Amino acid sequence: MFSHMRNRALVVALALGIEFWLGAGRARAQGPTIDSTLPSTPGGGASSLGAAPGTGASVLGTTPGGGASLLNNGPGGGPISGRPGATGTRVLQSAVNPPTVDNNTPQAYSAPAEAPTYTAPSYGAYAIPTGPEDDGPADGLTLDQAIDRLVKENLDLRGKSYEIPQAEADILNAGLRANPVFYADGQLIPYGRYTKDRPGGQTQYDVNVSYPLDVSRKRAARSLYATRAKRVIEAQYQDAVRTQIDQLYTLYLNVLSARQTVRYSESAVKGLTDLYTVTLDLFKKEQNTRADVLRVKGQLEEAEVGLIDSREGLKKAKRDLAAILNIPADQSDSIEVRGTIKDLAPAPPPEPELIQMALALRPDVVSFRLGIKTAEANVRLQLANRFTDLYVLYQPYTLQDNTPFGLKSPTSWALGITAPLPVYNRNQGAIARAKLNVTQSRVELANLERQVVNDVQQALHEYEVTAKMVKRINKELLPAAAEVRDTTKRLYLGGEVNVVAFLNAQRDYVDIVKRYLDTVVRHRRSMLALNTVLAQRVFP
Repeated sequence: MFSHMRNRALVVALALGIEFWLGAGRARAQGPTIDSTLPSTPGGGASSLGAAPGTGASVLGTTPGGGASLLNNGPGGGPISGRPGATGTRVLQSAVNPPTVDNNTPQAYSAPAEAPTYTAPSYGAYAIPTGPEDDGPADGLTLDQAIDRLVKENLDLRGKSYEIPQAEADILNAGLRANPVFYADGQLIPYGRYTKDRPGGQTQYDVNVSYPLDVSRKRAARSLYATRAKRVIEAQYQDAVRTQIDQLYTLYLNVLSARQTVRYSESAVKGLTDLYTVTLDLFKKEQNTRADVLRVKGQLEEAEVGLIDSREGLKKAKRDLAAILNIPADQSDSIEVRGTIKDLAPAPPPEPELIQMALALRPDVVSFRLGIKTAEANVRLQLANRFTDLYVLYQPYTLQDNTPFGLKSPTSWALGITAPLPVYNRNQGAIARAKLNVTQSRVELANLERQVVNDVQQALHEYEVTAKMVKRINKELLPAAAEVRDTTKRLYLGGEVNVVAFLNAQRDYVDIVKRYLDTVVRHRRSMLALNTVLAQRVFP
């Protein structure tokens, strides 16, 4: 009778133990220490172009200096039997299952493709309008306001911003302590009962708890690594903001240049309309031919078609700007911007100062510098992972059943420890890999810094060259072409030359105006590009 009660108690204890262990696996808290095989790289995953939705992969890409697994308990693992109790085997899982290397390396983050800079349509006619420059309505959207809205409302940036709280969750996970392990068993339980004719036993019932001790401070190393990885991700997010602002520069400038193109087209249409009226009047007075009228009419119609194209180009530029600012498409036509394509800013600082500024402020450079710190933390983590946790066993209850022999059944307790003998370094490859990653990160940083220097030099050179081109066209080519056109027009109206001569002079003038407009836009884009390579607003 007593034996059957003990058997029932054992079954209940085993059921409670199994339910407790399985329930802990389902709980949203600390996971089990034994056989913990889920890799987790802080913010790690795939690139923004290759991350599958809902997979948890990072959209910011590779974390410089990263690559560690935060849930790995190092070489060794728990006892192969899954029970570190007094009667469980002392053989560790790593004896038959060596630790694996986390090869879930994410792809590199790719910046969005650069938006094409707007150029005036080659079809149509252009003329510099008279009167003051039109910078748009006083309450129009300024570039500063557009940048503020981009940071707050852009959906791409909003999605990438979630990488930061996910990294904070990694820090929380890295600092979690291991759970104790509950174990209960019964041994030497007979089929039936022991007798003098069939002696055995005695039956023994054990209840114990094992608690892992992190003697190599893996938890502290994981927390340090996760904290530094979060700082890298913050810098990567700042770089994503920088590249999106560069996209905004282009799209905002496209609206300004498209609006200016419409103004130039309208000015040309007005001039050709006046010319057509004069030519038609001369024809009525029989001072020219019908062919002259048709030639001027053809030029006017071509200019009117070009004006239609320019206005559509302005609408398209507004739609593109609305998309990046998360403005509804049906409201894009109502967008009015406030700004100019002309260079009204003072000259930038000298090249050495710009280079130092870029090296200090560029978030991609900062992320690699922080990545070296992260790689060094990974070395510390891999060194800590050389040693498995020690399992301290406390067995408060052991019952030896002497009922079959008519004797009193004693109870006892036990205390023990399970510790791997560090005869071999089971983490040599991971340690070597982590140390090489430090060196690799430093090499990549040096390469990036060299690229940043080249970016600054190229952007500054483009700014200086386009500034000279704008100045040359504005002071020499445009006045000369305008003078030739006006002189030829005066001769035509005086009957000294035919309309063909004037129209040829008009085409030359239109070509120069288009080159001037495209060059001014190119120069303004070079100013904004210099802002991007510096990660600093040196130009408005």
